[in-house]
Amino acid sequence: MEECIEALDKQANIMPVITSTVWKELEKENKEFFDAYRKAQEDRILEMETLQKIQKKLSEASIRDSK
Repeated sequence: MEECIEALDKQANIMPVITSTVWKELEKENKEFFDAYRKAQEDRILEMETLQKIQKKLSEASIRDSK
């Protein structure tokens, strides 16, 4: 939501309070969509965190093996 508010403010000169109000109403009217959207976002974040942990472990193993 914050990215959308910022983009509309900068690119279309739409005041953040307007975007925020409309967004909240959209969330009320389309609860299932936004629940699914949030879940997908959470899943992506967890995926990225997992990938970062794997990359860190691989990097550490590579450094250890090169000694």
